[in-house]
Amino acid sequence: MERKFNVVLSWDEEAQVYVVTVPVLPGCVTQGKDREEALERAAEAIQVTLEGLAATGRPIPNGAGEALISEVVVSA
Repeated sequence: MERKFNVVLSWDEEAQVYVVTVPVLPGCVTQGKDREEALERAAEAIQVTLEGLAATGRPIPNGAGEALISEVVVSA
């Protein structure tokens, strides 16, 4: 069964890598030196996470989940 998941891709200036998180799969985080590598690793991390959920009998999300990217302004 094919499933689609929303991911958040952000640049980590200090580590010089793209970091990917999967909002509907807490703890599913990976990284890559460029966007392509980060997204490839995200697919692998999602697959491993889903296999772990299935193996332990925990519920597997049906899909992408809701995603919202917004800007928040603060005074520093």
